[in-house]
Amino acid sequence: MKFNYDKLLGRIVEVYGNQSNFAKDMKLSERSISFKLNNVRRWKDTEIKLAMQLLKIPESKVHLYFFNE
Repeated sequence: MKFNYDKLLGRIVEVYGNQSNFAKDMKLSERSISFKLNNVRRWKDTEIKLAMQLLKIPESKVHLYFFNE
């Protein structure tokens, strides 16, 4: 199943300016973030939780950012 991460990418750019800065706070490589945003790799539950905290995404909106088909 492929998800649309456009809204998530927009939020990353809004908060961090670019994927590189976000990747550092996520303690992941830029390549890992790119793979996740392009449906090459899946997001782990712990990564989703951390990303939501860093990007200040409320739990009630998680589906809009991570599970949007």
